[in-house]
Amino acid sequence: MMDFIMVPAVMTIITLGVYKLFELFVCKRERIMLIEKMGDQPEMPKMPVAKLYGNFSNFSFSALKIGCLLAGMGLGLLIGYFICYATIPEFFTTDRWAYRETASLIYGACVLGFGGIGLITSFVIELKLNKK
Repeated sequence: MMDFIMVPAVMTIITLGVYKLFELFVCKRERIMLIEKMGDQPEMPKMPVAKLYGNFSNFSFSALKIGCLLAGMGLGLLIGYFICYATIPEFFTTDRWAYRETASLIYGACVLGFGGIGLITSFVIELKLNKK
């Protein structure tokens, strides 16, 4: 039944496994080189971690991102409904395939578009809050 998806799925899993195996060995080699390099230096300079990596706060914006994404998707569904209601006159009365296909395209485009706008909005809000 799902034969068409098995070949790409198996190839994807094999490719990902080989990639992760090579990545594992390369990262191990890099870590060993860093440890050897640190052992050659007599003393590491004392530097605060915040200066190296920047100031990180414990405040997470994941709730903001998820909230803006869901609000955007909900708004997209609502706008998609209104577009279907206004542009397809026989959408609610007939069961024609062409109308359903057009409506699914409209709903999908609106949900993805407004979900992306919601994520961009959360990113802008996050940038403004980080500047303060």
